[in-house]
Amino acid sequence: MKVFVSRKIPEIGYQLLKEAGLEVTAWGDDRMLTKDELINYSLQHDGLICMNGERIDKEFLNACKHLKVISLYSVGYDNMDVAEATRLNIPLGNTPDVLSDATADIAFTLLLMTSRKAIFHHKRILNKQWDFFRPTANLGIELKNKTLGIFGLGRIGMEMAKRCKGAYDMKVIYHNRSENKQADEELGAKKVSFDELLAQSDILSVHSALTAETKGIFNYTAFSKMKPASIFINTARGGVHREEDLIKALNEKLIWGAGLDVTNPEPMNADNPLLSMPNVSVLPHIGSATEEARNGMARIAAENAIAGLKGEKLPHPINPEVQKNKI
Repeated sequence: MKVFVSRKIPEIGYQLLKEAGLEVTAWGDDRMLTKDELINYSLQHDGLICMNGERIDKEFLNACKHLKVISLYSVGYDNMDVAEATRLNIPLGNTPDVLSDATADIAFTLLLMTSRKAIFHHKRILNKQWDFFRPTANLGIELKNKTLGIFGLGRIGMEMAKRCKGAYDMKVIYHNRSENKQADEELGAKKVSFDELLAQSDILSVHSALTAETKGIFNYTAFSKMKPASIFINTARGGVHREEDLIKALNEKLIWGAGLDVTNPEPMNADNPLLSMPNVSVLPHIGSATEEARNGMARIAAENAIAGLKGEKLPHPINPEVQKNKI
């Protein structure tokens, strides 16, 4: 059995694959594969470990319907046509849980950086503008006793809420399809409507999946319903907010600031106006960029691939009904 890995991953992943007796081919160039290249390599292998940036769409799946498993090196799977993979009986896997702390840390970091205009002040030093002390210039805002609103209170959102509650005694509200009883009990969190989330949040942190329902949900209308002193944080997917609307909202002072680890498109253009705003912090999608998280992702991606190639149940399936059909 042979497995293709579409990007260099931590060594633990290769080690597990080889210990399972699999032949491993890894893409080594410092660029993304083209769609044709990904198809051609996949055609020569039985399983695929791929990245979120690669489109596993209907065309790819029908060209590579021989694959026994597709294991995603990511939690989010908005790049995959899950329905088509399921129709073709191709099991899909992802890497949940292991990067919750790392991503929540980045959301919390963005909140701190934005609230104190940290990137802007760092640029002042680089630009030799650290000179005369101005008591009223470029001030930030404090966070104690604010209201944290979470859009999508799952594992990562829960960790963000814990940090904000513990550090700043924030009140926690959230908008989910269903109640999060753990958050209700441990944090005194309260489930609210989307409009209530917008109106009541001092900090609004996005942790939802990108779906047809959430795509572009944070648009100009949504931003106009937020507090003028509020901060918008997105560490989920760039497509959840409309970037042109966010820029407009910031320019019109509908909201106070924004912290982003995800943009649309990615990579962000270097001349994007968000990068020059003093009350905005942007990072290059590094939510999972710790040794612990990336090693954990490699381990889970390998375990999913190994199980799929053995015809066994994936530890972390996206479409578990495929394997139920095979049993």
